[in-house]
Amino acid sequence: MNRTDTHRTARPAHLLRLAGAALLLIALSGCAGWGARERPQLAPAPPPPEPFALNSFELQDDTDVVGRLRHTTVQGEETLLDIARAYDLGYDEILAANPGVDPWTPASGQRVLLPTAHVLPDAPREGIVINLAARRLYYYPPRHDGEPARVVTHPIGIGREGWATPLGRTKVAKKHAAPAWTVPASIRREHAAKGDPLPAVVPPGPDNPLGSHALRLGWSSILIHGTSKPAGIGMRVSHGCMQLYPEDIAPLFEAVPVGTPVTVVDQPYLAGVGTDGLLLEAHEPVKPMSGTRREAAVTRAIEAAIARHRLQDSALVDLDLAQAHAGRHAGYPLPIEASAPAQDAWLAALPAAPPLPTPHVAPVGQGEWYVDLGRFKSENNARRLVAMLTHQGPPIPALRVPGEGQHRVLAGPYPSKALASAAARRIERDLDETGRPIHLAPAVASNAAPPSAMLP
Repeated sequence: MNRTDTHRTARPAHLLRLAGAALLLIALSGCAGWGARERPQLAPAPPPPEPFALNSFELQDDTDVVGRLRHTTVQGEETLLDIARAYDLGYDEILAANPGVDPWTPASGQRVLLPTAHVLPDAPREGIVINLAARRLYYYPPRHDGEPARVVTHPIGIGREGWATPLGRTKVAKKHAAPAWTVPASIRREHAAKGDPLPAVVPPGPDNPLGSHALRLGWSSILIHGTSKPAGIGMRVSHGCMQLYPEDIAPLFEAVPVGTPVTVVDQPYLAGVGTDGLLLEAHEPVKPMSGTRREAAVTRAIEAAIARHRLQDSALVDLDLAQAHAGRHAGYPLPIEASAPAQDAWLAALPAAPPLPTPHVAPVGQGEWYVDLGRFKSENNARRLVAMLTHQGPPIPALRVPGEGQHRVLAGPYPSKALASAAARRIERDLDETGRPIHLAPAVASNAAPPSAMLP
């Protein structure tokens, strides 16, 4: 037997059987069989991305919920405040939606829930409606023939404790572009006591707390206006007025005519029907509530939504689940029907939001004078202070300079020692951080040399 015969007889038996089976299939199928062979099934095409609306929504007569919850991820050293402003959210609502996440130094890659869905307040849908508990304004533009009804919504800052924003109905009495602020005597006394005296009139400009535009209401000394401190939007920070981001007040000012009705309500518990069934949105009440009052308020809101949609015979509500949601004050709508999915799984399935840039731009100073705020062993602590400085109103230029295992924080630069000293006083007053003016070479700001070599 030659080498060829030896190789042929040594072929494994299972390969022979496989080859024979293949030949048998070919013989039985014939040419027609090959031509009729089914193509392999392809995976279905992914669904098109959901349309994304930031703050303007079309309404139907039965619309209760606008927007859609989504998520994003932290990029680099951005803060939750940067993300909130990019998606037209306020400080309190993005913190409530993301408990445990540091607002100033969230980890890069951290998943962030965007509370970009809202249950509309239970109020007439005309003019401006403000829900203090949600820190949110809703504007219902006049409806023209052939056009769908719409609502535009923005986060707001409201009156802090002792300076409550009033409830009730009023109207837009007057509009002011580039307003000057005539400072009430009570506010001047308050600032003087803190070592921050104010003039009788603050002229228009970047230091004016009214911002670029103001809507004067029928109530004395109460306005809807912009701000010089955008980081406070979504918080209780004002002397009773309602503040908006600079990029929100300008278009609202143009759209709202004098005489527009304004309704201010305080509704911490809102129920409505959306694509996920019956939903409950719960906020921290402006005025504290006992557990009994909270349970009653939640029940009333749910019953009103059921009656509004005539769901008495079809909606099966898990009241224990609803009350648990209400106690957490997450600030966004959650399903409360007995058939609702587990909350963690439901939130995990939310779509991602398209990336949006933040309108916040870190300030850049000029000069060779700085405020030295010390060295930090913790990079996060240094990052936090720099972020807080650059988000002040008006913002303070600042930088973090690593070197020799530490991180030095500098505010500035400023063109003179006097301006650096004034900045140091402001930082101590507003942030309780002590610094000293120092003179450094321009390379500090330009980063032209290794940071450790630049600093004395």
